[in-house]
Amino acid sequence: MFDSLTLNRRAFLGRSANGLGHAALSSLIMSSMAKAARGETVEPDAFRRFAPKAKRVIFLFQSGGPSHVDLFDGKPALDKLHGTGLPDSVRGGQRVTGMTSGQASFPVVKPIAPGKPCGPAGVWISDLLPWTQKIAGEICVIRSMHTEAINHDPGITLANTGSMQLGNASMGAWVSYGLGSDNQNMPAFMVLLSQGTGKNPDQPIFSRLWGSGFLPSRHQGVLLQAGKDPVLYLDNPAGVTRPQRRELLDDLATLNGSFADATGDPETVARIHAYEMAFRMQASVPELTDLSNESAETFDLYGPESRKPGTYAANCLLARRLAERGVRFIQLFHRGWDQHIAITKQLPNQCRDTDQPSAALIMDLKRRGLLEDTLVIWGGEFGRTVFSQGDPKSASAGRDHHGRCFSIWLAGAGIKPGHVHGETDDFCWNITKDPAHLRDLHATILQQMGIDHNRLVYPYRGLDQKLTGVEPAKVIAPILA
Repeated sequence: MFDSLTLNRRAFLGRSANGLGHAALSSLIMSSMAKAARGETVEPDAFRRFAPKAKRVIFLFQSGGPSHVDLFDGKPALDKLHGTGLPDSVRGGQRVTGMTSGQASFPVVKPIAPGKPCGPAGVWISDLLPWTQKIAGEICVIRSMHTEAINHDPGITLANTGSMQLGNASMGAWVSYGLGSDNQNMPAFMVLLSQGTGKNPDQPIFSRLWGSGFLPSRHQGVLLQAGKDPVLYLDNPAGVTRPQRRELLDDLATLNGSFADATGDPETVARIHAYEMAFRMQASVPELTDLSNESAETFDLYGPESRKPGTYAANCLLARRLAERGVRFIQLFHRGWDQHIAITKQLPNQCRDTDQPSAALIMDLKRRGLLEDTLVIWGGEFGRTVFSQGDPKSASAGRDHHGRCFSIWLAGAGIKPGHVHGETDDFCWNITKDPAHLRDLHATILQQMGIDHNRLVYPYRGLDQKLTGVEPAKVIAPILA
């Protein structure tokens, strides 16, 4: 394949020096490819340490920073503190964003709607989330999440890749790398996007949030879109039949395989895998997105928007169908939670978009026997400030970003149901008990999948890279059943 007369000195020395390593790597990669071609699940045991509780993860990522003050952490004391200034002793010199740093005062604002204790733990849940109140006995609310990020892009990047720096692998890519696929006709990691009515337009969502970073590209997430082409570039060109496509891919795999044998380039193998996966998805994706066999009762459970492709409700229903088909990591990104202004209008709209479908997903998974081995997470990159952005008496008032504490919830797959973890002060500003960093959440997700986060590593730039990074991370043990 490589003409000795045209092979330059640098290439010859490089290939000679690395020949044995390349040969070994190629052998290992092609062995895995052969297993995949035979329909076997490729699951490296090197990262396993625990008996897995979860076979799959569904992450309902609420992009923009849902207000913990208004939704999950309302305090009776805020009724009395409403309108008073946030004490300096509570704020502790914490910096705020440029959107509120110029305010002369920081007036405390109570939750915009009442709430009530729900479930066996009596966790306070806003009346803006009546469906979530119904499933309080199934979920575990963590009130003590925290992050260093103060702005959206670094916050969302940290929440999804374990680092505020660009170029790192996403959660789903790490799970794909560590466990492989459980369905050879579908990718291990799939992504769905939706836009809420809470705020439109909102902060952008970038494909790097489901990218593979430094991991082999075969582990990146595959975006499932609404419309007639759910996966881009999947259909054959006009005039090309499926048998013709199969013959073409066989010839192309032979050529790419020869190049991979000669160079040990893992991206060449990833390219072969992508072509083969696309061929199999030509049959599996239409079946996945055909909702004609779903009952009217199921659509009613998820709400009227579930019949509209691309909505959050429709994506929650598709998430259940992906879970049934063995997709390891399913992530929904829903935008619209960035309520800097008009929070009394925007937040109720956003809750109406997401409350019923999120709860319906839990109910649907449970009745189908899937919740016991499906880990569901609901949450965003940070919370909102207890003080008002703007005049609290104005309809245009909102809340700024707050990362020092915020709330998320989890359910299924060995998570303690009907539980609340962590506490914050009367201002929902500082954590007073059981802090949990986003890195701790990542470590917990991996453990429930049977993976030790300290052992799931990939050599890159002189480090054994991890989803949880180089700073300390721990599993949030008290939330585990």
